[in-house]
Amino acid sequence: MVGAGVLGLPFAMRYLLWPAGSVLMIFSWVTTIYTLWQMCAMHEVAGRRFNRYHELGQFAFGKRLGLWLVLPCQLIVMIGLDIVYCVTAGTALRYIWRHTCGEPGCRPFGLSAWISVFGVMQIFLAQIPNFHSLSAISLLAAMMSITYSTIAIAASAHNHDPNAEYNLDGSTTADGVFGVMNALGTIAFAYGGHNVVLEIQSTMPSDGGASGNPNPTLKPMMLGVYVAYTIVFYCYIGVGFTGYYAFGNQTGSQIIYSIGHPIWLTIFASVCIIIHVCGSFQVYAMPVFDMIEYLAAKCGVSAWLNERKVPIWIPRLVYRSLYCVLVTFIAILLPFFGDLLGFIGALGFGPTTFTYPPIMWLIVKKPKVTHWQWWACWICAIYGIIVTIAGAIGGLRGIIVDASSYKVFQ
Repeated sequence: MVGAGVLGLPFAMRYLLWPAGSVLMIFSWVTTIYTLWQMCAMHEVAGRRFNRYHELGQFAFGKRLGLWLVLPCQLIVMIGLDIVYCVTAGTALRYIWRHTCGEPGCRPFGLSAWISVFGVMQIFLAQIPNFHSLSAISLLAAMMSITYSTIAIAASAHNHDPNAEYNLDGSTTADGVFGVMNALGTIAFAYGGHNVVLEIQSTMPSDGGASGNPNPTLKPMMLGVYVAYTIVFYCYIGVGFTGYYAFGNQTGSQIIYSIGHPIWLTIFASVCIIIHVCGSFQVYAMPVFDMIEYLAAKCGVSAWLNERKVPIWIPRLVYRSLYCVLVTFIAILLPFFGDLLGFIGALGFGPTTFTYPPIMWLIVKKPKVTHWQWWACWICAIYGIIVTIAGAIGGLRGIIVDASSYKVFQ
């Protein structure tokens, strides 16, 4: 539940400032719990069990419209996350190299080189057959995310700058406005559990309502959600607030590198970040691989390969490696962590986390206008639309501005 997006939350607070930033951080946390509950509550409806987000979307919006509304957003989420993870890992690898190689002959490799190193690592990890083989890696990744979040909280509190200023001084009006818009997408980026929650819930045994409970997996699922979101609150609110408190309007796009010292601690945090994104990259790549395999089977490619007795590992090696190469190349072209968080968070997480769940609830459950849930659904949906539009504009503007002065492969 805790992703690399937590590192950018203090940067979002830098533009939102204390009043708006505090309200939006807590509002987003509460809202995502509510919309996640809606997703889990619609896992079993009318005797049917929806194990994928797009399946529920097709049930609510219609077969064709539901697919075209949900699937593109999910692809943006999964591919976008992998791009961000490449940038995150490359930045961490570069930081470690700069602070551990003290020899005179050490070459200061650029960010592109370190992103490429991470991409090669992912080509090897991508050959892991399926999700079940990733369970140990996923657990380790989750532990690492909590570890570096705790380091960020403690180190920020310890390294608080007594002269920190909490304003937008030094920023132009345009930078301030677009920074606020990008911050909305950055906060949305941090909440991505909705995209896989139905897959997780589908692993729980269900009697199909034979016991009289139409959705027997809801209670145990929500118990896990509440535990997870308690950890999320600790990490997101803790990192976001203490990071901004420590550095104010000098907060960088990744809080770990704003801290700076002690060096050994930030290096350890960087190692934790690398381990985390190594596992998380594959978690979000696996659904893309499954989709490629499904399309290959549907188009007859799999049958054609089977007829010629081509070993299954050969096409798997090819398409999984090509995916890693493509994602790595995009990360090299656009290694702008803070801007990518806002842009991808807006286009991918804005709809799937804030907008679609309440609209599907209105369609499937049909609450009355006088019921509080009808109003809550529309508040969440409208907020999601605002995040999607504003965050995309802010993130895109940031990418364009940074790209104008960026030199690739340096």
